[in-house]
Order: sequence, then structure tokens, then C-alpha cells
Amino acid sequence: MTPTRMSKIETSVRAVMDFNDAFNRHDVAGMMKLATDDTIFENTDPSPNGTKYSGKDAVTKFWEGFFRDAPNAHIDIEEIFGFGNRCIMRWTYTWGDGHVRGVDVFKLKDGLICEKLSYVKG
Repeated sequence: MTPTRMSKIETSVRAVMDFNDAFNRHDVAGMMKLATDDTIFENTDPSPNGTKYSGKDAVTKFWEGFFRDAPNAHIDIEEIFGFGNRCIMRWTYTWGDGHVRGVDVFKLKDGLICEKLSYVKG
């Protein structure tokens, strides 16, 4: 693997880790500075297909409402790896007394998240 390709992978993984850190601070502005204007987020709810949010404004509004409704939301990364412009993150999401495990599939463009597809077990 060339140093340039390795650097791109490391940049993708770092962006996703920074996004997760902002998530755990409930810092929507910090999350959105790591996303493209045309970002896409597919939530896990309602099952089985979730809801798709397109564009930074729609995704921002989702996260603002999410943190209002889930003041104890926290994601622990179980595993994270990248390849090219993709990053995969296995996680445990907790909210007070409950938890669920899942996976996010990220796509990045120019070092920013342009797609976040979320999946849960169960």
C-alpha cells in the first residue's frame, strides 16, 4: 500500500472518530463540520429500513431532535477500520439503562462524511 493511500485511509478513520467524539459531546455543530453539504444519513428507525435524511440541514435537524430526546446518548466504538473512501465502525449505543449494538458504514469525500448508513442488531 502506498503512503498516499494509507494517509487517505487514516484521514477517513480520523474523521469518523472525530464525528463520534462530537456525538458523545452532543455537539451537533462539531458533527456537521465533518459532513459534506449533500451528506446522507440513514437512521435505524423505524425498522426494518429506517429513515433517510438528505442534506446538511435535514441531518442537522435530525441530530438536534435526537439529542433533545436522548440526553444520555453515548456510543462506544468496538472496532473501526477504513479502506479507500469507506470506513466501518462497530459500536455499542447506550442511553441510560439500555443499549444496542450496531454498525455504521461511512463514505467520505474530500475528508468529509458524505454518507452514514446505520444498522442495529435485533
